[in-house]
Amino acid sequence: MNPDTAVVQLEGVTRTYRQDGVDVDALRGVSVSVCKGDFAVLVGPSGSGKTTLLNMIGGLDSPTEGRIWIAGSDIGRLSKVELSQVRLHKIGFVFQEFNLIPVLSALENVEFVMLLQGLPESQRRARASTLLRDLGLEGLEHRRPNALSGGQQQRVAVARAIAAEPIIVLLDEPTANLDSKTGGALMDMMRRLNEDQGITFVFSTHDSMVVERARRVIRIRDGQIEADERRSA
Repeated sequence: MNPDTAVVQLEGVTRTYRQDGVDVDALRGVSVSVCKGDFAVLVGPSGSGKTTLLNMIGGLDSPTEGRIWIAGSDIGRLSKVELSQVRLHKIGFVFQEFNLIPVLSALENVEFVMLLQGLPESQRRARASTLLRDLGLEGLEHRRPNALSGGQQQRVAVARAIAAEPIIVLLDEPTANLDSKTGGALMDMMRRLNEDQGITFVFSTHDSMVVERARRVIRIRDGQIEADERRSA
């Protein structure tokens, strides 16, 4: 797949960090494409490089060597302002700790990215309300994060990530802070979003339950991709 047709493409990406005076390769010569409609997981032991790879896919980190294209743009050629605009308009993020704004309600948290995008209030409010309803949070729109359960906060975070209609949504250990029942329900919900709306999801995970629900499994070890398996729906 070429950079013009992939949602995200990495070519020969190496990421080296300086640690205790020694160079450590978190990624080594990784080449991989994410396709529209993927429901993919990055799996591997701790320290394998999967979080670094997720950050590369999202433009949160830059390679020591290699090139990355997001929506056809070579991000290595973009200014910081241009790259921030790509992240704002093209990529949705769901972090392990949810990262909801504590002083905002669930509705306001979902609206926040759309506010940064400059969408009018009526459009923001309508879309945020619809998403929260679709994700089973109707009636909880005006609660702040501390008045929501972990599973409810995670669903608000997912709603916020997809509200701006990004081309890809990235999730770092999405079930790490949830019990198995809540985590399974969350994954099933995102699988429906993937199937019904074609939203592209990429997860970093240790959770076998997440891996079981994936349609693509990318296995990483020692900073390299050792297997890339696509499954039938």
